[in-house]
Amino acid sequence: MELRRLRYFVTVVEEGGFTRAAERLHVAQPGISAQIRLLERELGQPLLDRTGRTVRPTAAGEAVLPYARAALAAVAGAKEAVDELTGLVRGRVSIGMVTSVPGDALPDLLAGFHRAHPNVEITLAEGDSAGLLRDLLGGVLDLVLVGLAGEPPPGVGVRVIADEDLVAVVAPDDPLAGAGSVPLAALRDRDVAALPRGTSLRDIVERGFAAAGIAPRVAFEAADPYVLARIASRGLGVALVPRSLAEAHPDAWASVALDGGALRGRLVLAWRETGPLSPAARALTAHARAVFDAPSTTP
Repeated sequence: MELRRLRYFVTVVEEGGFTRAAERLHVAQPGISAQIRLLERELGQPLLDRTGRTVRPTAAGEAVLPYARAALAAVAGAKEAVDELTGLVRGRVSIGMVTSVPGDALPDLLAGFHRAHPNVEITLAEGDSAGLLRDLLGGVLDLVLVGLAGEPPPGVGVRVIADEDLVAVVAPDDPLAGAGSVPLAALRDRDVAALPRGTSLRDIVERGFAAAGIAPRVAFEAADPYVLARIASRGLGVALVPRSLAEAHPDAWASVALDGGALRGRLVLAWRETGPLSPAARALTAHARAVFDAPSTTP
């Protein structure tokens, strides 16, 4: 089985089509199609569904995909291991982050890593916590900054970056604005502005409301907590956001604590503890952990 065919197959899946895959690989499209057909013939199953506008893997293709990626990663890792032995770290690292990563935490981390390892290509993707953790475990990403409502998945190591309460943000003239603290039940009949499902903050909200025996009436969803707070400041509902965000803009809205810290979440740095890691990924993880282990750099 030729590695070239596996590379073509993985690229077509990632790009969703032969044309974009050919552009990315700088190879003629007919050549890619021919090589993948040879791979399908070798395996005895069609790997790609070519009937729609977007090319998708078949059931057999989905089964083959992680093995194809692992084979390509193993070859790349062997080359990078030789570079590592000679003190020259090369390769590529992929990082994922949620929207609510604070301030310059991530840009500073990436800049420091680039200075230390200028031959490593860095890519960054944004998403929700659930999807980012799946991609981390699946080997698509090497390191992620995500929110965490409970314990991390098996095989994932974490370093807590921020741990804080969520508070209720309301308009300055809202009936709750003068209260120093309210029970979660006070929001029973209020429209709530919250992050979408799949994010840790939404998970925290739903768990907290369930523990209080009520269901959140989510009327507004946005991926940026600041947008949620601005919606609430216009009198359109109650936003549930991290305390640090609420207190950063005291003149824009009123923030109200929830009794007993009813909603609390963590932002964590997460990495794979099991499975193969390239030298570049190991270097990135070590660098990131060192950065966030320094108290002065913790947001």
